[in-house]
Amino acid sequence: MATNPATVGGRTSVRVVVIGDPGTGKSSLIVSVATETFPENVPHVMPPTRLPADYYPDRVPITIIDTSSSPENKTKLISECQMADAIVLTYACDRPSTLDRLSTYWLPELRRLEVKVPVIVVGCKLDLRDEQQMSLEQIMSPIMQQFREIETCIECSALRQIQVPEVFYYAQKAVLHPTAPLFDQEMQSLKPRCVRALKRIFILCDHDRDGALSDSELNEFQPIEIVGVKKVVQEKMPEGVNEHGLTLTGFLFLHALFIEKGRLETTWTVLRKFGYDNDIKLRDDLLPLAFKRAPDQSVELTNEAVEFLKGIFFMFDIDKDGALQPAELDDLFSTAPESPWSEAPYKDAAEKNVLGGLSLEGFLSEWALMTLLDPAGSLANLIYIGYPGDAASAFHITRKRRLDRKRQQSQRNVIQCFVFGPKNAGKSALLNALVGRTFPEKDTPTTSERFAANIVELPGGIKKTLVMREVPEDEVKMVLSNKESLAACDIAVFVHDSSDEISWRKAKDLLVQVASHGENTGFEVPCLIVSAKDDLDPYPLAIQDSTRVSQDMGIETPIPISIKLRDFNNVFLRIVTAAQHPHLSIPETEAGRNRKHYRRLVNRSLMFVSVGAAVAVVGLAAYRVYAARKNTST
Repeated sequence: MATNPATVGGRTSVRVVVIGDPGTGKSSLIVSVATETFPENVPHVMPPTRLPADYYPDRVPITIIDTSSSPENKTKLISECQMADAIVLTYACDRPSTLDRLSTYWLPELRRLEVKVPVIVVGCKLDLRDEQQMSLEQIMSPIMQQFREIETCIECSALRQIQVPEVFYYAQKAVLHPTAPLFDQEMQSLKPRCVRALKRIFILCDHDRDGALSDSELNEFQPIEIVGVKKVVQEKMPEGVNEHGLTLTGFLFLHALFIEKGRLETTWTVLRKFGYDNDIKLRDDLLPLAFKRAPDQSVELTNEAVEFLKGIFFMFDIDKDGALQPAELDDLFSTAPESPWSEAPYKDAAEKNVLGGLSLEGFLSEWALMTLLDPAGSLANLIYIGYPGDAASAFHITRKRRLDRKRQQSQRNVIQCFVFGPKNAGKSALLNALVGRTFPEKDTPTTSERFAANIVELPGGIKKTLVMREVPEDEVKMVLSNKESLAACDIAVFVHDSSDEISWRKAKDLLVQVASHGENTGFEVPCLIVSAKDDLDPYPLAIQDSTRVSQDMGIETPIPISIKLRDFNNVFLRIVTAAQHPHLSIPETEAGRNRKHYRRLVNRSLMFVSVGAAVAVVGLAAYRVYAARKNTST
């Protein structure tokens, strides 16, 4: 079936570079495929040769690049190999030494140059081959075991026009319908990402949700000879077909069979029809790569998306224990390229039960965190797990925080809190407390930023998601080097060890740095001070020092907590409440106060000048009226 470039990965051309030892038939092969005749006299190196779009069924033109293997042309050869989409590597069937050179020189050299494209090994001069030689399969099998980059092997004869077009057909096919993303040659099985994509397609096509694809469902997206296909599957894998049709097991087996038989285009056609690219991920044109927003705006899930996620949660909570166990969560994301929460910053960012299960609140918190940090990734994963709507129905952009401050009220459902503080102050313990983790006996310093997210209930039953981002002391300077670094911050918390005076001084310095940065950039944020380790004796004058700083800077007095004793003093509720009123608790530095005072003086001076000018204008007008009347009476 003829296709167009949009259905073969969006490619408009394929560049094939032909390499090999001198005299192996490279140039003759190229002339022969272009003219369908054997050349009597052939140049040492052919100029670039183009096969038109209609030469092969995929309708994608091929540019063939001939090369010289002479030492003086090595730089040119390397350059061409690095620009290739596929390599045709030749040897001469009548010269065994050129065959040996494949594994002793050419294939290792391609690896050394890090040329990671499909390789088609071609035995030229088939008409001169000794009939007593081993078969192609016997010759190439050990080489292909060693060099997995070899896509296929073929023998041809330019003189007799035997299998010449097939050489470049296989090269084009290796680029347009690559094996590597789909199939593990060593394990002889479909790759995990391919299985996940095919599973998603199976679910999308199983309209009646009976766990099998009926004949009409199969024919809708992949017209095939259904009776014959089902018969083959049933013979090889009885559980692949039931009374309703082709099961998921049979569907996966069928595509593995297509690939083993060299019909990769069949599987790729299905994948591309459902929006997958060559990395087995949804194409970029199906996803908005950027959500247009100001630096102080954020992205949140809509109620529609949240309700969909709740439904998905209960669907995959097979044991109905109110939590998704690791196996259930893996099953939920089994139609995505990989589980999005297996690595930082999402791993261990939400509350789990003792068995590692994720509650509904923890599940929604993870989604809120992913949407906040990576909206495009969040949308992609929503689509992978079956969300039927578009981006507009899944996400909304929050109001600018500067506008929130003017309105004296935040409308956000997801609050991002930056957590600053010196080492060993208790920042990590605060994040752990948010997600219900027990207090560790041994303190482990955090070396990179981490996140924690959970739902906090406000008076009246209103629920907000609190996302806490721990900023290690060593990274504060780098964070504040960006003018817009505080734009995403709804509230900042400064943690210090209440028993350690040095810890307090460092926390105070960090508070001044952050407040100054906010004043200088216009991204001021509400700030709170948290006095951690309240179970220890405070250092002398601790309360007086912290109270004085709070009063001087115009923010609330420090919140004492003891994570060890689980005395949290409603700290998370107080953080969310302070963020809800973005015009309050904004610290003011001495430099900031001086600037404000200066602006007031300037504004007052301008007002006096304006009033004086107005009085002068009025006086001049009155004098003119008086003079005019006097002249009239005279």
